[in-house]
Amino acid sequence: MIHVVLDLEMNPIKRTEKEIRRQVTDEVIEIGAVKLDDKYKQVDEFQCYVKPQHGEITKHITKLTGITNETVADKETFVKEFNNFMDWIGTEDVTLYSWSTSDMNQLKNECRFKIPTFDVNWLEKHWVDLQKAFDDKIGLHNNLALKHAIGAMNRNFEGTAHTALADAENTAAILALMQDNEAFMKTMQPVIDLLKPNELSSSIGDLCPELMNLKFD
Repeated sequence: MIHVVLDLEMNPIKRTEKEIRRQVTDEVIEIGAVKLDDKYKQVDEFQCYVKPQHGEITKHITKLTGITNETVADKETFVKEFNNFMDWIGTEDVTLYSWSTSDMNQLKNECRFKIPTFDVNWLEKHWVDLQKAFDDKIGLHNNLALKHAIGAMNRNFEGTAHTALADAENTAAILALMQDNEAFMKTMQPVIDLLKPNELSSSIGDLCPELMNLKFD
């Protein structure tokens, strides 16, 4: 069994493409992933940029991700790079992980539109929403952002946020920690203590002030 943690960066399809937007509203412009062995140790990584076919990269996306039209000008389009990604995964039994369902939904929609022969049910069968698993483990009813989950672990975010490989590597760190329940609960105790307002420490509020507005069981 191998574990693949995936992150995507996406760009909106231009609004004039009304027929296309009925099927898919965004296009993948970067794929980043790390491969972990059965002990959740990283053994490989995958990264590629993808040239969008239905609109140039917007200024907002460039500001968010650092990806420009020049970055993707000579890159392959989605079909080629998705197939490269699947070849990289290989034929071993695999579980795929991402932070939230947005990446899975994007791949399903884009594959249906651009690779209709691909069985999107395979994605459903092999995918785990790590954000939900994390939230459930600490009894949280809100969707905690990746950077806040990393911050709550008292870990610095490695690399640059909203770059696909860095996001995948940081998500993989959370996945690895979650395999040791004792270590995970000890590390996350400051967040769990939010259940007890009178015992709330200022340190976790300073670290992740947004956590103060979240709801727990």
